[in-house]
Amino acid sequence: MIATIQAWFQQLYETTGFNFTVFYDPYDWDRYVAGLRMTLLLGISTILASLVIGAVGALLQSGPSRVLRALVNGFVVVFRNTPPLVQIFFFYFGLGTLLPDIRSADGLRAPILTNVQWAIISLSLFAGAFNVEIFRSGIEAVPRTTIEAAEALGYTRFKAYRHIVLPLALRVCLPALNNNLINLLKTTTLAYAIAVPETLYAVKQIWSESQNVLEMMLVLLATYAVLVGVLVWIMHRWERALRIPGYGR
Repeated sequence: MIATIQAWFQQLYETTGFNFTVFYDPYDWDRYVAGLRMTLLLGISTILASLVIGAVGALLQSGPSRVLRALVNGFVVVFRNTPPLVQIFFFYFGLGTLLPDIRSADGLRAPILTNVQWAIISLSLFAGAFNVEIFRSGIEAVPRTTIEAAEALGYTRFKAYRHIVLPLALRVCLPALNNNLINLLKTTTLAYAIAVPETLYAVKQIWSESQNVLEMMLVLLATYAVLVGVLVWIMHRWERALRIPGYGR
């Protein structure tokens, strides 16, 4: 089956000039798959981390400590009002140069954090800043009487937040949260700027060597259309599974 597909695309190139090397050249295919794996790693890692940042930040933002509220508000202002590419450069080229180096097994100096790790940190904080505001809007939509009822039943503030407030708030803010996470998946392409070998980086290498820009751009667009489509389907299923009458509408 694979040999048939490879032969068909090679014949397509010979007859029409459309050079989809990624589908008949094993070397290009391996580079494309490696880039796709890196994109999935970036997407899953940053989505999960940004959700944690958003939930914790919203809890602190609604807490009694003025200092913590000020810190969270400052974090949100900085990361919401600056471009994500600038943030990636700041972390990788700015903070990265301030951290100490480590010695690898062969004695060479290596940075303590790789470009992949810096990309995950930067993109997670960027999306997390938006998630803080999204979760905060959901928390504010939960009736105060619900929180008072939880406190009357002996719940501590943290337990009430974790077991009652956050699940209800999530149902309210889930549509906005879906949009932010989908945008985050697309924003992972910015990691290309610091040489993270994700899908865009891999495809750029392929078309630079094979001179098939149009074909590889079509592959790239189709790849992200499928990835975003799968994420949208998952998020919509999640939204339907969590739906409660009176919440999330």
